[in-house]
Amino acid sequence: MAERLRDFVLRHPGKVFGSILGLIVGWIIIRYGVLRGLFVILCVAVGFYLGARFDSSDGSVNIINRF
Repeated sequence: MAERLRDFVLRHPGKVFGSILGLIVGWIIIRYGVLRGLFVILCVAVGFYLGARFDSSDGSVNIINRF
């Protein structure tokens, strides 16, 4: 069973990622409400963007220089 699950995840990574992301967003909105949920999602998106820029080869220098 674990091998079948692993094969499915490897064949359909976008579907798995989208499903998990949808589950998390739905839980956040149910738990905190629409406006608070959207604020949390916005904060996560900004954090993801900054983290991705920091991980890039020249992104960390640009972020530090902006501050």
